[in-house]
Amino acid sequence: MVSNTDPELGVVAAGESSTENAFKDEYVPPWHKQITLRAMFTGFIVSVVFNFIVCKLNLTTGVIPSLNVAAGLLGFAGIKSWTALIQKFGVLKQPFTRQENTVIQTCIVASSGIAFSSGTASYMLGMSPYIASQADAGNLPINTKNLAITWMLPYLLVVSFAGLFSIVALRKMMIMKYKLSYPSGTATAYLINCFHTPKGAELAKKQVGSLFKSFGFSFIFGAVQWIFARDEGCGFASLHTFGSQAYAKRLYFDFSSTYVGVGMLCPYMVNISLLTGAIVSWAFMWPMIEAKKGDWYSVHLSATSLHGIQGYRVFIAIAMMLGDGLVHFAYMLVVTISSFTKRKSSTQQDCSEEDDEDEKIRNEYFLKDQIPNWAAAGGYAGIAVVSIIVVPIIFHSLKWYHVLVAYLIAPILAFCNSYGAGLTDWSLASNYGKIAILTFSYWVGLENGGVIAGLASCGLMMSILDTASGLMAYITAFHVL
Repeated sequence: MVSNTDPELGVVAAGESSTENAFKDEYVPPWHKQITLRAMFTGFIVSVVFNFIVCKLNLTTGVIPSLNVAAGLLGFAGIKSWTALIQKFGVLKQPFTRQENTVIQTCIVASSGIAFSSGTASYMLGMSPYIASQADAGNLPINTKNLAITWMLPYLLVVSFAGLFSIVALRKMMIMKYKLSYPSGTATAYLINCFHTPKGAELAKKQVGSLFKSFGFSFIFGAVQWIFARDEGCGFASLHTFGSQAYAKRLYFDFSSTYVGVGMLCPYMVNISLLTGAIVSWAFMWPMIEAKKGDWYSVHLSATSLHGIQGYRVFIAIAMMLGDGLVHFAYMLVVTISSFTKRKSSTQQDCSEEDDEDEKIRNEYFLKDQIPNWAAAGGYAGIAVVSIIVVPIIFHSLKWYHVLVAYLIAPILAFCNSYGAGLTDWSLASNYGKIAILTFSYWVGLENGGVIAGLASCGLMMSILDTASGLMAYITAFHVL
């Protein structure tokens, strides 16, 4: 194996033969000592910030890029500054380890993940009477529910933790036997390894400095925009970049740094796709449909009515996203089944090959602290029983047997989603949620509250599946450390 050492960092960039040797003298505390008070406090503070970011992105762009690296970097900077300060006074009781850094990063990502899968910007908004009032079919009191913290919080509490137990029993098989990489978790673990070397700490300090410079510029620019935006439709955010006629067709440049930041985080093909969709729709499709006003839809309808031009905008876009999602869903199933079959047929050959030294050390630490399978099964069954009781009380259209079926199906789908995420780093929890909407809405029926039943089951399925794949990425990061 050829080793390529980066002179700037002093760590191995390609090839892992010396990775664990760099930390061979470092004490690895048991799992209960890795979850420290300072780690939980730092994770909580940064999680609040990340939750606002995720909710803002969810309500504006709808694109949530990976925040793992930023979470790991901010967690390292926060604890490292604190430990360096108290070490000067000689009161440092426990050194800052890579594992504790991963705990912080995981708390931040898990919290922001729940902010996304909780549906506060998607399926929960779809339950509100305001959204229902925009449609005639199904606009019944039984198909609406006013948003209130009194039912939203208990619902999220009972559905957001089941995913942690649904996949725990398979963690050893998926990571050690099938060697799934979970690219984002693996990349974050390697980054944390880099941070905890002497040269890596210097690099992290420079990165944090650059992070806060960008934050300061964005904050000041946002404040300037707010000062000049005296009314809706004026200011930098609504500048007639390409002229008044293009602005009337919603073609203009929004100077919001949020969109610039998301564009920098997303792959270039995502940006090209979004730009192409914007040009094709607003420059060609919508003007052509608007020309059919009075023929395809009534001239008396407002531009925001779902029975007019807005209906074409929304449902054409949803149909395209659903069709693309189903294609990728089928593709992921084929890839998963094919990879699963190949790995199963080559199990004996893989087992007979000798692992390298780093892999042996990692497996030793990975197997040292184990959660018993009976505890995982018992935890999942306990949460399922609580949900069977609580969820029908919150959503009257969902009966206990609907919730039971959802919890019986969820572990199978959680395995499929986690396995696919391990191969491609792509969680399809939202696509499974759409399938749950169609299935349970049809099962319950429109007159019996099928809209609410479908949306609630979507939230249940998304929470379990997204949490399960996130947990596997977290476990993979610990395995790499």
